[in-house]
Amino acid sequence: MSRILIRDGCVLTLGRTNHPRADVLIDGGRIEEIGPGLRARDAQVIDADGAIVMPGFVDGHRHAWETLFRNLAENISADRFGPHYRPDDVYAGTLIGLLSAVDAGVTTVVDWCGAGGGLEHLEAARQAHEDSGLRTVLVHGAAPWVDGAWSDAIGWLASIHGPRLIGAAGPASGDDWAMAREAGLRIHAHAGSSPQDRGAITALEAEGRLGPDVTLVHCSYADDADLNAIAGSGTSVVTTPSSEMAGGMGPPPLQRIIDRGIRPGLGAGTELAGGSTDLFAQMRAAISVQHATYFDLKLAGKAGLPRLLTTREVIRWATVDGARAVGVEDVGTLEPGMHADVIVLGAGAPNIHPVNDPIGAVVWGMDTSNVDWVLVGGEIVKGEGSLVEDIGRARTLAIEAQRRVARAAGLVTVGGSS
Repeated sequence: MSRILIRDGCVLTLGRTNHPRADVLIDGGRIEEIGPGLRARDAQVIDADGAIVMPGFVDGHRHAWETLFRNLAENISADRFGPHYRPDDVYAGTLIGLLSAVDAGVTTVVDWCGAGGGLEHLEAARQAHEDSGLRTVLVHGAAPWVDGAWSDAIGWLASIHGPRLIGAAGPASGDDWAMAREAGLRIHAHAGSSPQDRGAITALEAEGRLGPDVTLVHCSYADDADLNAIAGSGTSVVTTPSSEMAGGMGPPPLQRIIDRGIRPGLGAGTELAGGSTDLFAQMRAAISVQHATYFDLKLAGKAGLPRLLTTREVIRWATVDGARAVGVEDVGTLEPGMHADVIVLGAGAPNIHPVNDPIGAVVWGMDTSNVDWVLVGGEIVKGEGSLVEDIGRARTLAIEAQRRVARAAGLVTVGGSS
């Protein structure tokens, strides 16, 4: 693993101190030193003059396998095509989805695989995770068309612990959570996704199921008692604002979450709806929802108005707070000893120049076109604006898989599948 010196960037550590101009020295896959004028013999130098250097984004919830049918939520749901996935289809969809995350500056992804039914499908997803170069959590999101998949998979999931790949999930009932805990796996679960879910989180608390090893996703329909249960138990929350609003869950209850001292993570969610599945879009959606809530209350003449969410808070949701929310350690900030999961964002493009406030620029102004370099554990996975992985191969696999699954499911798409 080579030494890398990122030189002369505006360094947003999102830790104790940000630096208007500094170098970042990486060695052995971790941050070794940050400061001006660093010298490192035999280090590869990345020129970040005029750029913003910051921790990579943490995507707390993504369904990468759905990428084969991205942006089709108005026409289909996952249960239409999901049963028709073969393992190689899972690999193709997951790989192209994860590479799109890399391209957008994401360095850690919690990815739910809900396709197929056997361990061979999960193994295909695991291989795609490895080939993407990302730091990942592989979650087994058992689909409604799969019987007994969780109990079959629990031992396999427990066996794939590693420096970049670990994860498990179960539904919010039954003995699945107990099995996950016995295997030493973190629990990821959808919760509060529909009006019928109100009170379900409170019931989980009464059963003693909630705790710091649980990440609940969405919580759009969580009532006040549910949110109190989350806050009181130390349970984490991840919200996917764009896909939640586009998919019929309504605006995420961000103000009520903030009021309880909960700092959520952000995720792209489903590839089927929600527009841009990158963390720039999620940050803007989150801060816009909270600001809209504030101004609605103000226009209604309400007293005791909340304060406006700041860009400094929401950028942490997409990085360090997001890492905590999904139980991933040593990522989310740039400080000595942390994993060298780093992105370099070009700040000279017309969409962002001149930069008046670097954090405000990232949250309000930037998009995927600004992502020049992405490093995961000190390894370059995107450099000078181009992915290291063979994107041509990934595209070909995705097209072939999309056409095969579409035919099997009786779907017709513009791409010619039928």
